[in-house]
Order: sequence, then C-alpha cells, then structure tokens
Amino acid sequence: MYVPAHYKGSSAAAVATVRASPLATLVTGAEPVPFATHLPVVLPEDVADAVDNGPADLRGHRVIGHLNRANPHWRHLSAGQPALLIFRGPGGYVSPEVYGYTPAAPTWNFTAVHLRGTIQPLPAGEETRRVIHRTVRELEGRFGRQWDMAGSLDYFDKILPAVGAFELHVEDVDGMFKLSQELDPETKDKTTEHFAASPEGTHRELACAMERWTGAEGRPSEGSL
Repeated sequence: MYVPAHYKGSSAAAVATVRASPLATLVTGAEPVPFATHLPVVLPEDVADAVDNGPADLRGHRVIGHLNRANPHWRHLSAGQPALLIFRGPGGYVSPEVYGYTPAAPTWNFTAVHLRGTIQPLPAGEETRRVIHRTVRELEGRFGRQWDMAGSLDYFDKILPAVGAFELHVEDVDGMFKLSQELDPETKDKTTEHFAASPEGTHRELACAMERWTGAEGRPSEGSL
C-alpha cells in the first residue's frame, strides 16, 4: 500500500484499527486473479497481552481467523504462503463545499491497515476449536451483549468440520490514516465538524479519529485511532 509520509500512523494506531475493525479481507495469490475472502480476524490472547503490556506492534506476532472449508480459497491455502490481510476503518467523502473556498478538490478520508506475512492453515479439531472460541470471546466482548457461548458448545462442535482456521505470521504492517492532515487547522476543524454531525455510514467514527490526530508531524498519539 502506498502511504505518503504525512498519512502514516503509529504502530499503536495500526493495532487499534485491527482490533476495532476485525472484518478483514484475506488476499492470496492465484491465477488469473488473486483470491480475496472477507472474514473475522482477531488477536490470540497471548498476542493481545503482549501488545497491551509491551510494544504495541504486530510485527513478529500472529493473528488468527477462519473461513468456510467449502470456500475454494481454503483449498488453495498452504503453509508458508505469502498473504495479505486488509482492515478498513471509518471513511467518508469530503465535498469541497465543506471547505467554503475555491479552488478545491473533493477527496475521501479513511483509515486502513495492511498486514503482510505468511499463512499457516491449522489442523481440524482442537486447534480450530480454539480459534472459534477465541473469536467468539473477543467479538462478543467488544461488540456484543456478553452472550455466554456455553450453551452452544455442542453446536460449535457440530459445525467444526466445516471450518478452516489459520494463523497469519505478521512480517510487516502498513497503516494509512488520511484524516485531513494537509489542511490548515480551521479547515480541518470544519471537516471534522461536518463528519461529527453526519448520520451517514461511519462518519461519526471518522470524526472521532480526526479529533484524536495530534502532533506537529501529523501522527496520532500512542494508543489512539
């Protein structure tokens, strides 16, 4: 991913985006075009502890996900295969009308993180079961209603043979945080206020990300975004 210097974020910002936007796109090579599958991806418990209590950087760690074994993509995954995971945060169209001056050009503000590394399909059975249980605990804890999966464990075991789980060993991380850093403070504030007042899509989340962007070099504070 091409990232201009003034749109780069911290490693902590990349971790925060991965955790806040866990529906990722897994991309691996194929002919005539690459495979791409949308699927949930979370941090294993030990990795979450490591980035919470040490350097907030996913490089050298792993993330886990799963997909349907009936998906042809699963059958083309192999150990050590290069892979890309794409995470999209909030985004929104910026009309020049928001700026209140001309000439100007429209644009799109957004946040995105790419994880590159090698994939490791996991065996069916206990390892895949652990991925499912971890995914449920993480997503229910962050986005759900604290649902207790205990009453559904037998059902999980019933569908387990249809699930393909994997790890991605992260080698590199790219984060793009295009949040109007190039604008003068007054125009950036107008743009932020525009998104904060909008009910469309993820505009209000985008406004929050823009408000958290700090620093003379146009970088988010540690742990933000």
